[in-house]
Formats: sequence, structure tokens, C-alpha cells
Amino acid sequence: MVVKKKTTKVEAVALDEEKLCQLIASLSVDGGADGVTHLAQTLQTCLQLTDAVQQIQLIQKAGSQLEALSEEDAGEGLDACLNAVSLIYTSVQAKNPLRRAAASALSSVPECLQGRAVDSLSSCLSDCLSTPCSEQHPHTVDTIAACLDGFHLGERCINKLLLQVLKFICEVLHEYLQQNSGLAGRHIAQAQLMQSCLAAVKTSMLVLQRSQGAVGAAAPPEPLGGLLSCYIHILTDEEFIQAVQSTAGMAVVLLIRSVMGAGDEVASVVSSLLRGSAPGLDSAPRWLRLRCETLCTSGRPPGVALYLSHGALAMLGWKGSLPGPQWEELLLLVPETLLGLDVSVKESSTAMVVARVLTLWSGAALDCLQEKSVLCPPSLQVALRGGSKLQRHLLEHIYSHWEHPLDGVRHQTRSLFHNLLLLHQCTKPADSDPADSDPASDPYVAELTRSLLGLEWHMRGKYGSLGCLVELYGAEHLLAVQPRLPSLLLDLMGDQTLAPYASDLLERLFVSHKAQLAARESDWMELWHRTWVNPLLDVLCHTRPDQTTYILDYFLPKLLRCSPSSLAHMVRALQGAPPCRTGPSSSRGALGALMTCLRAARAQGVVAASEESLWGGLIPLSLLQQALIHKHDQVRMDALGLVCESHRSTEVVTSQEMDLIRHFLPPNLNSQSPGVRQQTVSLMKKLLCRVKDSSQLLQKRLVQERRAEDQRSLDQYRAFLRWLSGNLLEVLLPGASFSKCLLSLSLLNLLSQLFSFTAEPGLFALGEVVTPAHAQNVLDCVASNFLEVKQLATSLLSQLPASAVGLQVPETMLSVLRAALDLSTSTKPYDSVTAAHLLHLLLQQPDLIPVLLRCDPGLDLQIRPEASRSLILELNALAVIRLLLRRLQTELSGAEASLLQAAASFPLYGRVHCITAVLQRLNTECLSQTEQWTGLVSELIAVCYRMSDVVSPVVQSSSPEGLIPMDTDSETTGGLQRILQEIQPRDSNDFFNSARELEKPEGADQSHRTPPLNADGEGYRVTAQMVLVCCWRSMKEVAMLLGQLCQTLPLHYSNENEPTHPGLITEQQVEGVGLYFRQQLLQSRHRGAFELAYVGFVRLTDMLCRSGSRNLQQLPSRWLSEVLEEVKSSDPTSKLCATRRSAGIPFYIQALLSSEPKASSCSLLKATMRQLIALASPAADRSTDASTVPQVHALNILRALYRDTRLGENIIPFVSEGMEAAVLGFTSPVWAVRNSSTLLFSTLITRIFGVKRGKDEHSKKNRMTGREFFTRFPALYPFLLSQLEEAAATVESDSGHVTLHPSLFLLLLVLSRLYPSPMDGSSSPLGLAPFRPLIMRCSRSAVYRTREMAARALVPFVLVTQIPSTVRTLLQELPPEPGPNIQQNHIHGTLLQVLFLLRSFQADSHRPLPAGSGIGEALRQRMWLASRLNSCLVTRGAFLDVMMCLCGSKASILEDSEVRALRQTTLSILMASELLTSDSSSAPLGPGSTQYLLSLAQVGLSASVDCPDLWRGGEQRQQLLDSLLRSPLYEVRELTLEGILRKLHEEEGDEAKRRPLWLSETTVADLTKMAVHERHQQCLAKVLQVLCVLGSTGELWWKDGAKTLSQEEVLIHLLTLAENFTHSVELLCAAVTLASQLVVALVCSDHQDPGAVARFAQWGALVCSCSAEDQPVEVKLMVAKVLVTCSSTLMTNPQLPLGLAATVSLWSSLFTLLQDEDQEVRDAASDFTCCVPAHLLSSDVAGVSVCPPAALDLGVGLLCGMFDLWGQLGAGLLALTQWLMGEEDGSDEDEAEEASCLDEEDFLFEKGELNLWAEPLQWVQLLHRHLRSLLARLGQNQAVDLDQVGRLQTQTQAKLLASQQALDCLPALPQFCCAAAHARLTLRRRRSELVLDLLHGVQAAGSEL
Repeated sequence: MVVKKKTTKVEAVALDEEKLCQLIASLSVDGGADGVTHLAQTLQTCLQLTDAVQQIQLIQKAGSQLEALSEEDAGEGLDACLNAVSLIYTSVQAKNPLRRAAASALSSVPECLQGRAVDSLSSCLSDCLSTPCSEQHPHTVDTIAACLDGFHLGERCINKLLLQVLKFICEVLHEYLQQNSGLAGRHIAQAQLMQSCLAAVKTSMLVLQRSQGAVGAAAPPEPLGGLLSCYIHILTDEEFIQAVQSTAGMAVVLLIRSVMGAGDEVASVVSSLLRGSAPGLDSAPRWLRLRCETLCTSGRPPGVALYLSHGALAMLGWKGSLPGPQWEELLLLVPETLLGLDVSVKESSTAMVVARVLTLWSGAALDCLQEKSVLCPPSLQVALRGGSKLQRHLLEHIYSHWEHPLDGVRHQTRSLFHNLLLLHQCTKPADSDPADSDPASDPYVAELTRSLLGLEWHMRGKYGSLGCLVELYGAEHLLAVQPRLPSLLLDLMGDQTLAPYASDLLERLFVSHKAQLAARESDWMELWHRTWVNPLLDVLCHTRPDQTTYILDYFLPKLLRCSPSSLAHMVRALQGAPPCRTGPSSSRGALGALMTCLRAARAQGVVAASEESLWGGLIPLSLLQQALIHKHDQVRMDALGLVCESHRSTEVVTSQEMDLIRHFLPPNLNSQSPGVRQQTVSLMKKLLCRVKDSSQLLQKRLVQERRAEDQRSLDQYRAFLRWLSGNLLEVLLPGASFSKCLLSLSLLNLLSQLFSFTAEPGLFALGEVVTPAHAQNVLDCVASNFLEVKQLATSLLSQLPASAVGLQVPETMLSVLRAALDLSTSTKPYDSVTAAHLLHLLLQQPDLIPVLLRCDPGLDLQIRPEASRSLILELNALAVIRLLLRRLQTELSGAEASLLQAAASFPLYGRVHCITAVLQRLNTECLSQTEQWTGLVSELIAVCYRMSDVVSPVVQSSSPEGLIPMDTDSETTGGLQRILQEIQPRDSNDFFNSARELEKPEGADQSHRTPPLNADGEGYRVTAQMVLVCCWRSMKEVAMLLGQLCQTLPLHYSNENEPTHPGLITEQQVEGVGLYFRQQLLQSRHRGAFELAYVGFVRLTDMLCRSGSRNLQQLPSRWLSEVLEEVKSSDPTSKLCATRRSAGIPFYIQALLSSEPKASSCSLLKATMRQLIALASPAADRSTDASTVPQVHALNILRALYRDTRLGENIIPFVSEGMEAAVLGFTSPVWAVRNSSTLLFSTLITRIFGVKRGKDEHSKKNRMTGREFFTRFPALYPFLLSQLEEAAATVESDSGHVTLHPSLFLLLLVLSRLYPSPMDGSSSPLGLAPFRPLIMRCSRSAVYRTREMAARALVPFVLVTQIPSTVRTLLQELPPEPGPNIQQNHIHGTLLQVLFLLRSFQADSHRPLPAGSGIGEALRQRMWLASRLNSCLVTRGAFLDVMMCLCGSKASILEDSEVRALRQTTLSILMASELLTSDSSSAPLGPGSTQYLLSLAQVGLSASVDCPDLWRGGEQRQQLLDSLLRSPLYEVRELTLEGILRKLHEEEGDEAKRRPLWLSETTVADLTKMAVHERHQQCLAKVLQVLCVLGSTGELWWKDGAKTLSQEEVLIHLLTLAENFTHSVELLCAAVTLASQLVVALVCSDHQDPGAVARFAQWGALVCSCSAEDQPVEVKLMVAKVLVTCSSTLMTNPQLPLGLAATVSLWSSLFTLLQDEDQEVRDAASDFTCCVPAHLLSSDVAGVSVCPPAALDLGVGLLCGMFDLWGQLGAGLLALTQWLMGEEDGSDEDEAEEASCLDEEDFLFEKGELNLWAEPLQWVQLLHRHLRSLLARLGQNQAVDLDQVGRLQTQTQAKLLASQQALDCLPALPQFCCAAAHARLTLRRRRSELVLDLLHGVQAAGSEL
């Protein structure tokens, strides 16, 4: 991409007239030397010019003339010339090229005359320094900096005026410091001041650096002391932004170094400043020491040490040997200081500075160590070596910050880690062998590598650290530790958040591995392919395509760039791979993988771009055609990318590629996936850009060489583009789906941008393709309910040929205008959006104003025949707004009289929306009709206020949704009572369901209103819902219009001592709008109203900060202080809404705070947060209602601010205080406070731990290590600890009383979100150990949920190495034998903690090897807890869960011998338990019985199904399984069946088609008996699912006890179940699937049960009913799988086992599912192409999964072929003709329906059609096309019943006539006013036309026969 270079603005020299005249006069040299005279004349001419470029040229000429002078030319004339050039230099702005030209000219002065030049420049600069005008100070500072920027004479000048310069900068800084205190609230002015202050500090540093010799210990202290005082003030004043403070820190160190030199004393002074201790300052001069002592106070901000550390590293020289021990001490002091800030830093921006300075320190330390000429002090080497105390602390810092939200912090953390590894390399002991570079021999590196590889892969910091290890030690080091690393990383590429990190690490690995192998071996490529390419191909072939998207984006291109020759290996490996499996979650297979690799290779230029090498060489075209219509989205996109993408933008598009696009596009236009649509448009854009670029190249070559093949290519381009345009325009038929319209319009807009649809003849002449019918189709799209379609259609219409669109015709324009005006008063909100787009089309028409006058003759409009395009747009906009405003004012008067009438017939919001939309089309900065616009703006604002007055009583009422007046305000109550009186139903109190019929007012003008319901004059139907929607939408549009006016219109304002700035909206109007928003946001109760008022208010606040008016700039801070005072003083009588989460108050404060610039000091945010947190925190003196209302408001406002993403990281410093307020709020006795605290707490959890990124509530993706959490929020450490102590003290349950501390649950919830990391050290002051005993104590709570939370919260506080000892300790606390004083709550809590710790141990990859821990012995001593000696079933079950955790198949904490013994003990307990006893009376009852039996069942399942080999209980397996299946408890039966089903699914495909060995005949008989007698629905469904799996492995014998059921009985039972349990989705699906298996088996069987065969029709009807549109997705998915399974045996069986009618109905169901709205259903149904016999399909699609549209086309063609095969062409033709006619039967009811289509009752929220994907018009055209081909096959033996054809023809003709008559009755442009009826009638008419066409063909064929 070519980036246009930014041009520098050149301005001419601007001097006041008097000074200019004097300067020109001084250059009038008479009688001097010729050279000086010519020079003077050149400069005179230069000063008299006003063109800056010419001035530069003359200055350059003057430089050449100066260079030619000699010492003899010295004199007054030369001095005048030098003075003129110097004056030019000091007058122009810093970046003006004139300044560089003047500097170059002065530098050209010969050496003998340079003294005069320095004197002249010094004089001019001295004048600048002496000017009292503060406005010139920034310019003067820039001039000083410019003098030192590579300008030798300027540097001499500064040295000459050094004291004056330093004094000037000191004065400037003092002035800035004073100004800063008076700019509160003026963010723009503050930002400018900060930039000026930053420039002054930087310039002072530049002066000090360039004048080192002049500034020393003997330098006068006055200017230097003043500068130092200014620096210190900036450092300690937190109002300054960090950039200024950081620069001031560098300036302090630089000044100290300049004064004291580079000796050991400097390091001593800087060290003292870092420590904040004065004793080390003794070596400094007295004036310096006194000022530095002010920095050594205990109360200085923590940032001071940070900025001084930065200064010490940046301003002191660290390369080479250190001057003395103080420098070494300082080098080690800096990281200690910075690490101490870790626990006190709150702002993320400060954390960024800490991270950057630490990286800077590591670089400085490396500079010291890498100097070869000197020996580094041994003590320093020891301190910096890996494993040292400092390195450990730095690594802990890295582990705490590598997951930081800021990218910059993470990047700096990685750089620090890299430098620490380098430091370790540089500090190896002297006795180590330098040649030994094996990292495995370095224990530090080896341990670090193992630790990093063992961490969870969701930790993003891990990848960068591993990358550093690869960079320094090579990939083979990591592969030796973890050989599966490539596969592990590739598995992570499916996660969008991790893919960039994983791909970056992968690239480092394979590049390093390649280099290592190539350096060592000659035949290394095969090993490299085995390591990196083969795992990639395996993932591409066998993983779901949507999980490999990022492999294509991030990884594959990098791999091919590294090794282009690997493509041949990929293609070879994929050639013989098995085809793709079917199923919705299947992989892309070898074909998809091949497309992916080839696409990436071609995009990278790896594949040659010749016509034959790709298509004919690597893959056959038929394979590519298969991929282009493949079922999987990503395979199609990869294939399209392979066709479209190219490394060269001018590569000619071949005819093969164009044919492939023709093959791809029709079935892929209706894609439901937004991602696929975006990729399609993007790839087609690449192809069309290739067409455009290559066509230009071909044209140029054609002119030069006249090659026939170039002309042929251009002709092919023309034909292709015309086909593409026509095809895309033709699919925009009525009823086209949203996705097809969106994609087609996007591509058409792309075509118009690249090639244009103009009517002029050209190379491609695409405008000729567009017909009026096409343009009408596009215009119809404007009526779509989808905004994106409206926008694209409107955009395209403005680019189509005007002759085709026809909007320039006055009658058409008038009808569109009337439609727009009618839609703008519709009660359906999306109609007003349509109206706005129609008006946008009209705005561009030159003849619009006469049409407006025809529509409303009363308008005062002027017609200007000859006007520019921009003026026409402005005048049209002005006229349209006047028309809309005129109508709105009339309707507003009606609304003031009757809001109910307005809501029913002319809701006001549509007009306002259109006005706003028209304003958005204008460039308001260059309007010419200012007088008219000014008046119009005033009218608009006044109308907005009137509208608000009409509707605000509703949205501001206490219950706007129900209009129930509860307000005490008399005005509000009066307005509401008036509305209620009007709406009150006359005959019923059922207000919400009974609509009131409004009487039609006599003589009322109905021209602009919705037509009446019928001709008898029945009134409008109105409900409270309509009134409410009218009101809140009106408020919304008022807010949007006012926001638009304030944001876009130029402001008319004036400041003191400044000229008035003209504009269209005044300061008073803007302030009035602000006050209006304040009232609405603070008093509205309806969420829709205040949320949308907030959008408008945000626009206003953004404008206030950027406005030039000082008064407006200060409004946000003033409004903020006012509302906070109102919140503080609010009480129950306040007008502020204390319910509804404080309604609009948080929005109001949000908008004010978010307008503050992010780069500022955020003083408003900080002050507001301090006040709100003080209000939100409970206080002892605030316990009344009057005090709780402000607290509720504060909590609600805080919640909104923490959720606001625009405040970004600036809100993070206040998270700790917010969490404290939320937790303490739970202790309030007031429900409202507790409720608001709950909401705030939930928001803070999301803010801290991130948005939930998985279904698992406790996923580590939404958790933090304890170190990271308490490092980021250190204030929470003592708070949570103290609160937990308080809560734990109330937990004891010995007394039997339940005591629940209000905050305990919250505390445990936060603590359970933490998790331990093996990288955490134990030296942190924020250790987790104090929490452990408190959490353990919480496990004694009498509340079950508290015990569970305590167990979960304990896990993060126990390191994995400590788990065995902790578990042993916990088990030893349990009683070894039963006794009278046993506390079961305590036992249960302890067991839960043991259970969670064990699970954590098993999941941790760092777990130690099992060793003698004493756990087994402790368990054996307490086995009574699992026996009947323990009366508590809950603790009995919990103990069994612990045993199961230890005895299961996962890694155990015990040694193998202990586990084996424990399994035998557990098995004996199980066999003696109630689960296996035959006596039902002994079954346990009471609390926890179900949980206990389920725990037993888990053990039984593990021993009998999951892993019986481990339990060695083969003889007991059958008994266990039978007992579980016969359990009286349905939960046990369900759990058992789930286990069996899971095991069967795991074994699918592993064995041949036979019953699993572990399922005996007895068990199968039990299962079939359960299927007959089970009464619990979930269990019955599970049984049937198990039998489905067993039935698929072979023949299933059904037994009911001793009786064997016949096939008929089984089928009847299953069909009865399916028909009786249609409400149970799971059971219905299982029954139908099993019945279908039985039907298929019967058809394939040689011995069929006649009774069962007779039930086939019932089964077919059931399957068809389950495929209906209104069925649940799960049911339709099941039917799709059933039909796919049956496709070869039933639907394409030549013997027609079900009969023709039933078989055709199955095909109909399949086609219905292929057009279902759910993509998963469509994809499942499309798999039938893989299952039908291959000979029935063409060879290029046989056995291939294709996309649903292609499958639909193939299916209809296949069915037509089957009719021929069955010998049923005639019957099939009539059956499909019935499909073509549709579901109607042609009765008189249809005509009645059509007649009433105009009288449909308009519902406010019409649901519309359920299926947004199906396209009935395209479906009937597809049917018609195949029926025509079927008709051609009719022969003599396949006659058609002509009588039936005649009856069909008569019915169809009647339907066609009725449809046409109904269409003729519709008003003009019916697609806008009655779109649904128009689409329905159009479809019906088209159906009838196609049926008649077909029937005529049938009759003709019959007559020929």
C-alpha cells in the first residue's frame, strides 16, 4: 500500500507593517560592495513577496550570495542583511521550511564573517527573549530548540545568551505553573498548556546538554535553582500528565549531572533522591541541596521515585566501567525502587511507565556487563545472575504483569524477560566452559523452561517468554523438553485470543529449528516436515473448519514463507487422504485442507501464476468445482480465495477462473453467516481489482502490440462483468432473503465503485445491463426491514443510470415523495427509516422543489434553475426540512390536543427522524444560505422542546410502562390524568388487552394518516403500548436531532479580546439544549427514553470540549458539580429517580466524564470518583432514608462508570475502593442499598476478571493468579483479609444456629476466582497464607452453599506441592470413629475441601510424583464415614466422592499399591450398600439420600462401565450394572444410562459391527424391557438412545421379560411413544430415530413382518410432521439425519417400498429442511448427497458434501430422475406441479383473504415470517426449471391424466386472476406501504404463471402423443 506523504504547510513571513517597512528600508544599501548590494536586493524582494515558496527560493539564493562574500564586504549593509535573515529565522513557525532555509543561509556565511552572523542572530533572539507577550512564549521556546537542532551558529548563539535563555525558560515555566491552576474544566486549554510545558522542559534539557562546559559547580544558582524548583513542582504536582512529569524527572537528573559532573557524588545524590533521604546530599552545592531536600519528604507522590529512576537511567552514562561503588549501588537501587512501586501503583498508565523503566534498567545493566575491556565487579555479577534474589523478584514482577490488560505492559514485560536471560548469560561463573552452550546443562535455564512449559496455555505471557528461550537457546531445547509442542500450539489456534501468540511462537520455533537442522544435517527436510508440516495437515484434515480459521490467517503463510518447497510435500500428503466425513461437526477433510494450503501458497506467491501450472498441474478443475460448493463454509472460502487471490494485482484473470466464479456464485449468494459474506465480498473485491488493473495493462499492451489474445481477454472480461452485474440484479426479487440481498447489493456497490454503471459507452459499459425492472428491484430493497440492505440499496440507486431508475420523472418523484411522507407517519418504527432513505434519493434530484410545491403549495420555496451540485443539495435539503417541519408543527398541535390520536395516526417521531437524516447528508461547514438556516435551526429547537413537553409526562411517570400515576408532582399528575382519562376503555378495565376504538373526527383531514380499517369509518385501534412507544421514540428522535444540531452545525460564539466567530447555532442555544438533556436524563423513568437521550447528550458533550467558546468548555465541570450536589442532598422527596438503577442519572454523569480527553490528567474523573466512593461507602452517621438515597445513587452511578469502556484504564485505580463499597453495602439493612451493591459487585467482577469467555463459570480464562490480583489491586489485600476474619468469626455451627454473614458469599466468590501459579514466589508481602485458616474455618458453616464456596476458594491458596500435606491435615481433623458430639457440617466442609484440592491436583501439570503422604492411612482409619455407622447421608456421599476421586482413572495422589487396596475397600462398601440390597425398605430416606445414592452409582459406573479393569471386579460387573439399571431412583437409572451411552459413543468406530463385550444379553434384555415399561421421560429417552446405538451395531432382539416382541409390536410401541410425547424433544427424537432404524432394517430384510410393513405409512407421516417449520431445531436435526440415513434404502429404492405418495412426501420433507432457517439443519440435510447411490449422481458431485442450495438443486434433479426410474413420470409431474402451486387449494377463502389483505390490522410489533432464509420465489423457479426438463422426458408409455390437468389449469387461472386483481387494488408503490401483501400476491401470481406455462406444455405434449 502506498501511503501519501504528509505535506508540510508553508507560510510566508508575517511581520507587522511598521517593522517590515523599517527592515526593507535598512536593506537599501547605496555605494556598498556589489555582492552586498545584490544580497540586499534579493532580501528586499523576498520580504515584499507574499508567496511562501518564492520566498524560500529567494532565501536559498541569498544563502548562495552570502557564501560568496569575503571579509572585505563587512559593513553596515552586510549587518542589515544578516539582521534580516536572522529576523526571518526567528519570526516563522518551527516546522515552516522557511526557517530551515534561513538557517541554511546563515550557515553559508564564510567563517570570517560568522561572528557578525552570531551577533545578529543573538540580537534577534535576545529581542524574542525580552518580549513580555506570553502568547509568544511557545514560539520563542521552539526557536531556542531549533537553534540547537543541528544549527551550529544557533548553538553558539545560545551559549552566548546562556544565562538569559535559562532565565527566560525559568520564567516561562513559572508562568505555566501558575496558569495551570486556573484552567480547571477547560480540557482543551489544559492540553495545550501541557504540550507547551513539555516543550519548555525538553528545550531546557537541550540547553543544559549542549552547554555542559558552561554549566558546572561554579554556575550562578539563580536560573538553575529556579529551573530545578520548576522541575520539582512538576514532579510533585499530580495535575500534570505523565509525559511532562517523566521529562521533568529526566531534567532533574540532567541538571544535577551538569552541575556536579559524572563522578561518584552524582550517583550518591541521585540515590538519596530515590530513597527520599537527605543525608546523601551532602556532596551537592548548598543551593542544590536545599532544593533537593524538598523532594525527600515522606509525603511525596509515589511517582516521584519512578520518574527519577527513569531520569537516572536515561541521563547517566552506563556503558563501560562504572565510575565508583555509588554507581553500582545506584544500579541495584533502581530495580528495588521500581519493584516497591508494584504494590502502590494504581493507574495502568503508571504501570506502563514502570514496565518501560524496568526494561530500560535491564538494558543499562547489560551495557555495564557487555563491555569487554573492563571487568565487571563480582558483587554486581552475583546480584544480576539467574537465581539471585533480584532476579527472583524481577521474575515475580514479570509473572504478575504478563497478563496485564495493556499491550504495552505485556510487551515491556517480554523485553525485560529477554534481557534477564541475557544478563544470566553474561554473568555465568568464570569457571564455566564458554564452549558449553547446552541449555540443558544450565539448571537455571532448564528449570525455567520446564516451569514455563508446565503453565496453563491460556496465559498469554507464557508465549513471549518461550519465544525468548527459542531466540537465545534454539527450538531443539524446547522440543527436547516437550516433543508434542507443535501439536499443542496448533490445537490452540482455534481460540481467537490465543492464535496470534501461538502463531508467533510457532514461527520462532520452526524458523529456529530449520536453521539448527540445516547447520547440522544435509537431509534435514524430512525431519522438519515430520515435526511441523505433518501435524498441521493432521489438524486441517480432522478439526472443525471454524476452529482452523486462524491457522490460515496467522500460521500457514508464515510456514510457506519459511519453506516454499513444503507445498509440494503438502500436496503429495493430501492426495491419497480419505474424503471428508459427513455430519454438522465434521472436518473439512483432505479436499478442504488442500484448498487451504493452495490458497495460502498462491496468496504468498509460492505457486506460479501461469494459467496451466495451477489448474491443470496441481489439482484438476473438477476438484476445485467440488470445493466451491462444499458444505463447509471455510472450504468454500478457501477455494474462492485460491481463485481470487494473487500475489500480483495485474495478473490476468483466466477464462477458467471466471467459469469457476460462475459456478460458485449462484449457490453461495444466500449465505447466512456474516463472516462468509464478508469474506466473499473481500475476495471478490480482490478478483475485480485484478480485472480492473489487468484490463488497464491489457489495453496499454493492445495499443502497443495489438495481440489477439489481449483483445480476447478483454472481451471475456466484458462478458464476465456483464454476466455478474445482470445475475446480481436479477436475484433481487420480491421475497429474496436478507442475506442474499445484502451480499448481492454489496457486490453491486463494489462493481459500481470499480467500474461504474454509467450510461456512457466504455470498455465494459455495465450501465447497458441495467433495465428499469432491475432498478425497480433495487428500489424495492429500500423497503427491507434490515438497515444494512436499505443503506446499500440507496447507495446503489444513486450510482445506477438515471434513465433506468427514473427518479428524474416528476410523476415518479411525486409518488416516491408521497410514499416517504406517508411512511414518516407510520406507527412502525422501521418505516420512518425507509422514509429517510427515500428522501435521501430525492435530495439529489435537481427538479425536486417543483415537486415539493405540488405536494404542498403553501411552502415558500425558490427555484434556482442554474445551481451547482452542492447548492442543489443544500436547497433541496432546506426545502425538504421546511416541508417536514410544517407537517410536524401541524401534527404537534394535534398531539397537544390528543396524544392518543397522535399515537394512532401520526406518531411524531418519524418526521423528526427524517429531518435528522436529511441534516446528516449535508456538509454543514460550508452552507451558503446562512440566514435561512439560522432561522430554521431556531424553529427546529423550539419544535423539539414542544414535542418533549407533549410526551415527557409519560416517560417521566413513576410507571411509564403501565401509565399508572404515582407521582406527587401536581403538574405531572395532571398531565397523566388527562392522558389516562382519554385512554380509559369505556366498557372494560382490561386496559392492556382491550383496544379502544377512537371515533373518527368529523371533517378531519385524513390525507396524511393511515387508511381506516374499513369503508364504514371505523376508528383506529390504540393500546397503551402504542402510546408508550410513540412517546419514548419521540424523546429518542428529539435527542438525536438536538445532538445532531449541536455536533455538526458551526458555533456562533465570541471570547474576550477575540473577534466573533460566525455560525448557525449560538452559545445560548447550545446551553439550553444541555439543560434540556439534563432535565430528561435526571427525570425520565423509561429506559428507552433516557438511554437514547444519553446518545444525543454524548454528542453535545463531545462538541462542548472541542468548541472554541471558553464558556461552553467549562459547562461539563459545572454541570457535574451541580448534579453531584443534587445527588448528595437527595432524599425520598427528590425528583431524582431512586429506582430503575437511578434511571438516567448514571448516563448523565457518564456522558460528562467521558468527554474529558484521555490524554489529560483526568481531574474531573478523579474528583468525581472520590466523591462517589465516599457517598457509596456506609457511614455510622448515615442510617436514615435521607442518607440511603444518595448511597443508592452513588452505587448505581459507580456501576455505570465501571462498565463504561470509554473510560478505559483510567477507571482501574478506583476498582479497589469500588469493591470495598460493594462488599460493605451488603451489610446495609436497606434492601435498595444491598440490591445496588449486588449490581456493582457483578460489574466489578467482570471488570477485573474479564467478560465470561466460556460456559464454565470457573474457567481459568476468567481468573487470575493470586499474585497478579493482589499486585494489581493491593488495597484489596488487607480489606478482604479483615472482612474474611470478621465473617469467619460468625461461621461456627456448633450451637446449631445458622449465622450467615452478609458479605461472606461475596468474599468467597472473589477468592474462588483466583488460582495458584507455580511461578508465584513466596517472598511477596502479599502472601496468600493468612487467608488459608480463615477459609478453612468457613467450611464449618451450617449453610451448604457457603461450605461449597469455601472449598472452592481454598484451592488458590494451596500450592500444588503442598496439596498432599494439606489433604492429610484435613483428613486427620475428621473423627476416626463415631461419637455423640460429631459436627456433620464440619465433616462435610472438610470433605469438600479435600475433594476440590484433589481435583485441582489431578488437573495440574506440575503435580509431584506420588509419594508416601499418609493420606491412604488417614482414609482407612475413617472408613466408617462411608458405612452405615455414619447416619448423615450427605457426608457419606461426600466421602464416597473423595474415594471416587482417588480410585478413578485420573492421576492419583497415592501410590499404585495404596490405590489398589483402596479400590477393593471401596468396592466392598459398594456391594454392602443400600444400592445393591434387594430389600426396598432399607433404602435410605431423608436429606441427602439422592445425593448419596448418586455417589454410590458413580462408583458403580466406574467399576462396571468406565474402567472395570482397574477395579478388577469382573465377576461383580454384571451384578452392579443390573442393580443400577433396576434402581427405584430415577436419578440413578438416568446416570447409569448416561454412562452407558457415553461409553458406547467412545467405542463407536473402534470395533466391528457387533455388540460390545461388556454388555451382556441380560443387560440388553433389561434395556429393552425398560424401553417398554419405563415411566420417567428422561430415562425413557436415554434408554431409546442407547438402543439406537446398539441397533446400529447389529440386529436388536426386543424382550419383555421372557416374551420376545415382534417387529410390528416394537414399531407400534415406538410410533405411539413419538405421537404421545411430542412435547418432549429428547424422547421424540430418540423414538423416531429408533423407529426409522427398524423401518430401514425391515426394508433391507428378507423376512418382513407384514403388520410392520403396514405401519410404514404412519411412520412416513410422523417423519413429515416432524420436519415442519415450527418444530424445535433438535427435532428437525433428527429428521434430517433420519432422511439422510434413509436416502439410499427408501427414497432412491427402485422398488418404491413405501409407495409413491409416501416417498414423495419424504422428499418434500427433505427439501423443506434444506430451506430451513437454521444452518445446522440445512447442513445436516445436505449430507444426503453422500449417501445416495453414486450412479444416480454425476461423477463430480457423487459422494461429496455440498452446500444446501446446491444440494436442493441436485435433490430436485435427482427426484425427477427417480420418477423416470420408477416409471412414474406422469404421476411425478402432477405431484411436483402441486408443489409448484403451493399449499392453497384454490377455494373461495383465498379470494376473501386477498380482498382483506388491504384491511390487515397493523400490529405495532409484527412478528413477520419465521424463516428469513427461505426464498419461495427462487424455489418455485427452481421447481419450474426441473419440471420443464421432466416434461421433455414424457414418452408414450408415461401418459398424464389430461382431465386432472384441465382441472388444475382452471384453478390456476382463477388464482392468477384473483392475484392480479388484488395487486391492481394496491396503492402506488405498494412495496413500501403494504410490503407483506405485495410480496405475498407477487409470489402467488408468479406461481400461477409458472403452473400455467407448465400445464400448457403438458397439454401440448399430450396432444402430440
